[in-house]
Amino acid sequence: MPVSRISETFSRTRAEGRAALVAYLMAGDPDIETSFAALTAIRDAGADVIELGFPFTDPMADGPAIQKAALRSLAGGMKLSKVFELVRRFRESDSETALILMGYANPVHLMGYEAFAAALAEAGADGSIIVDLPPEEDAPLRAAYAVHDLAVIRLATPTTTETRMKTVADGASGFLYYVSVAGVTGAGSARPEDIAAGVERARKVSGLPVAVGFGVRSGEQVAAMAAIADGVVVGSAFVAHAESKTGTACAQAMGELAAELRRALDEQAAAGADS
Repeated sequence: MPVSRISETFSRTRAEGRAALVAYLMAGDPDIETSFAALTAIRDAGADVIELGFPFTDPMADGPAIQKAALRSLAGGMKLSKVFELVRRFRESDSETALILMGYANPVHLMGYEAFAAALAEAGADGSIIVDLPPEEDAPLRAAYAVHDLAVIRLATPTTTETRMKTVADGASGFLYYVSVAGVTGAGSARPEDIAAGVERARKVSGLPVAVGFGVRSGEQVAAMAAIADGVVVGSAFVAHAESKTGTACAQAMGELAAELRRALDEQAAAGADS
């Protein structure tokens, strides 16, 4: 079911006339119990897809907010086995929400692709985004994922040419993550009109839904990106709450943000239907 759970999510949001809300948070930040509470709060507030980050010491694609989140998570003793436990716990009461892991290749390579894929599937995740593993080097991962029908979600950017987009799309599944800026997470967001052609190229070449992220923080930005994309990814704005809050307060703040973003998507969809 993993890839189909993602596909069904985007089919549902498309039928509802809106973009999917894709929410990112770091596993174990600021602690495991808060992570679990935040997962359920974000889900209950209307997130369609959840990206659960697994921490790494050198997250080169991430800005300060997610870098700090990774360090807090590692300082608290988070490791891959505990990330899988968190996913498994979430799945005990939720068989519908699409949930993927997002992180870097070093911990995956250290664990072994086959072992990582098996653990991912057993826990109940639907696939992953491995930020620094390019298409030319992910064949072993794809082979391991194919056994469990897990999604290999790839990244495209405004500098991705049509020729390169074909390489990015080849073997990708679930959806494509379109990085809106030439920078790190939490950086200034691009204007939708500047990336619309690239998003459409990614959709046309891959045949997959395209979710736009990096630098998207507010309801206004989410609604603007929803006009050109199948999904909108928000990450740094969520994890920033874990820097100053823990427990119920942190989970509640993340849930309130998810509700605000989902409301913006619903309102944008309603406005489009009335026009």
